Amino acid sequence: VQLQAFGGGLVQAGGSLRLSCAASGRTLSSFGSGWFRQAPGKEREFVAAIRWSGGDTYYTDSVKGRFTIFKDNARKIHYLQMNSLKPEDTAIYYCAGTNVRSVSRTWYTRRESYDYWGQGTLVTVSS
Repeated sequence: VQLQAFGGGLVQAGGSLRLSCAASGRTLSSFGSGWFRQAPGKEREFVAAIRWSGGDTYYTDSVKGRFTIFKDNARKIHYLQMNSLKPEDTAIYYCAGTNVRSVSRTWYTRRESYDYWGQGTLVTVSS
């Protein structure tokens, strides 16, 4: 499976962006998907995840109510809709996929749970 992330860019605080992650190879419905981000000088952190079935989603507290993760299995793409962006959301965003069909939120928040990673896409939010 190969993942390709795109959709990053420069946006003003309060604005919106939609990140996309396209999968090649296996169908998207066969694995869980997530987004992580890494700000300058910081470790990569969990942002959001969605189960393989698409039924359950998980978010880090700082993005709840502003970001939405969803996927289109037919097009093999999963998305991260980011609204009300803040300067502290500035980071390189990475999409990821996991083969394990876990039902544990903790599982999806861990970087080591993911088997596939896309290249990063830079999101810059100006104040």
